[in-house]
Amino acid sequence: MNDEQHIKELRDFLNTQNHNYYVLNSPVISDQEFDTKMHELIELEKAHPEFFDPNSPSQRVGSDINLEFEQVRHERPMLSLGNTYNKEEIAEFYQRIAKSTGNSNFEIMCELKFDGTSISIIYENGKLIRAATRGNGTIGDDVTRNVRTIKSIPLNLIGDYPSYLEMRGEIIMPRDGFEALNQQRIDIGEMPFANPRNAAAGSLKLQNSSQAAQRPLDCFLYYTITDEREYKTHSESLDDARNWGFKISPHCKLCKSLDEIYEFVDEWTIKRESLPYDIDGIVFKVNDLRLQQDLGFTAKNPRWAISYKFKAEQAHSRLIEVTYQVGRTGTVTPVANMEPMQLAGTVVKRATLHNADIIEQLGLHEGDTVVVEKGGEIIPKIVGIDLDRRLPDASPVAFPQKCPVCGTALIREEGEAAYYCPNQEHCPPQIVGRLIHFIARKAMNIDSIGEETAELLYKEGLVKNIGDFYRLTFDDIIGLEGFKETSAQNIINGIEESKKVPYERVLFALGIRYVGEVVAKKIANAFPTIESLMDATRMQLLLTEEVGEKIADSILAYFSKDENRTLISDLKACGLQMEKKQTQLASDALVGKQFVISGTFANHSRDELKALIESHGGKMLSGVSSKTDYLVAGENMGPSKLEKANKLGITIISEDELLELIG
Repeated sequence: MNDEQHIKELRDFLNTQNHNYYVLNSPVISDQEFDTKMHELIELEKAHPEFFDPNSPSQRVGSDINLEFEQVRHERPMLSLGNTYNKEEIAEFYQRIAKSTGNSNFEIMCELKFDGTSISIIYENGKLIRAATRGNGTIGDDVTRNVRTIKSIPLNLIGDYPSYLEMRGEIIMPRDGFEALNQQRIDIGEMPFANPRNAAAGSLKLQNSSQAAQRPLDCFLYYTITDEREYKTHSESLDDARNWGFKISPHCKLCKSLDEIYEFVDEWTIKRESLPYDIDGIVFKVNDLRLQQDLGFTAKNPRWAISYKFKAEQAHSRLIEVTYQVGRTGTVTPVANMEPMQLAGTVVKRATLHNADIIEQLGLHEGDTVVVEKGGEIIPKIVGIDLDRRLPDASPVAFPQKCPVCGTALIREEGEAAYYCPNQEHCPPQIVGRLIHFIARKAMNIDSIGEETAELLYKEGLVKNIGDFYRLTFDDIIGLEGFKETSAQNIINGIEESKKVPYERVLFALGIRYVGEVVAKKIANAFPTIESLMDATRMQLLLTEEVGEKIADSILAYFSKDENRTLISDLKACGLQMEKKQTQLASDALVGKQFVISGTFANHSRDELKALIESHGGKMLSGVSSKTDYLVAGENMGPSKLEKANKLGITIISEDELLELIG
């Protein structure tokens, strides 16, 4: 078998496993086997850039290139749905269809209304070629690069699919992923997302697709558009879409009467809380496609479909006290502790208050009766105060001036929403938080140590900083309650294995305030050794991509402390990777040259051309500027880019001329 055939077989195998895991929820191989095959594919593709395919499963990791989103026109408008809020309005919709068609014998497809962001995805010959947001319904943003990173969306279709197909659906963020993402943002002093819908929309519009790839996005598809198949019903088209590899909601029901529709509404008004993701209502669609055509559209909405919106549930409770949690970067987050109440099918006793500004805006007093809401938000929030029930001698809730754990005076930097404790080295929750961050999968990946074990090691005095992990012995661990020989040896083995983690992940694992995964990669590229980073000036840091004043000052503050410099020396002596390993280029033909690509091309997609440029040492820019060496021009290129390139005297080349440069 030659390398090209082997690459194709690996891609087919990994695509099938992705489908089994993320769409069918039925994995058939272990994570380790998947990772091994993926690594094999990546290495083969590096060795053979001529076989690049933007729809390879290896491209799910995204790219660090910053790109502005281009706007694209939808071939058919993405209309919004009219809303109903009670059963009477649902009945009006149902009766209007019966009256308009003179037919009372029709089916309504009831589907869950996902609380996310709408997406249109186009496939040609079974390959994903474009994905766009709804935008204004006529024009949306091209977010193809980010959508390719969502593992439940097929890059290549299976079965008997049409040669041209548009699928519409909803990008969502499941609750577990949303909570984890918000905790990460709180830990580094950023404002958390208000709800999973906002988090999904924000993630889809990230400039770096590699950053989007880290977000826990999912997608359900619910509408098929193709001129190549004659379907009688909407449900038939969904059945085919499922066979082509799309993730279609299993919670759909064909109803033949209003009573059946009401039953579906009542069922999911209760059951929605048991789902792993948010829904904010139910969509009703006429199932018969010819009947849909007869009913037609208004200027804004289809007449054959409508949505029912759930009411945001509220409840009243008495505030017992506000407590304050300290994260690994010192951020202090207030939490309202309340008398238990029933809300949206669960018992609620706590609600986030986010920061001091929220407390002040609410005018929260001790012992207040608060109005708590749980609508699209996972974490209940306080939305109001019942002033009529306020106690006459109640005092305003005052945000603490000192750390609630170590007593250090809190700091609030200009432009920041959060207060934080600067006692990084000696504040217990910060120390434990850094230990847990250090061992995390995306950092050092010491998976044999969990959060509870990290806390136990700290409590027992065995690990006081991240360097202490590398001084642990088998005898230290076997002496702890609950640990046997196998588990103790697994920890030692996991710690030793972590020494192979690459430099950029070590930077992330250090837990420097504001330095997340993507920023750590940019810093590693700009400062390929830890010594060069420690000696960097503020100006050098600011010239680094993705690094602004806040991040630069945080890095300088971190390395200004002798204990942190000592820690770095300690970690380096233990064998951790403290310099970036250079990846081998296919050639250096384009080294030092900067490119912008615009338009469409005969033989390559833009993603393919970008990958080729980078594999030969060139750098991609998001827009034409004086730094641009070449504008690679295709058909239908942006006129503003062409005009600017001509004005700046930039060399404009074709696809073939680019390939000649590469040789």
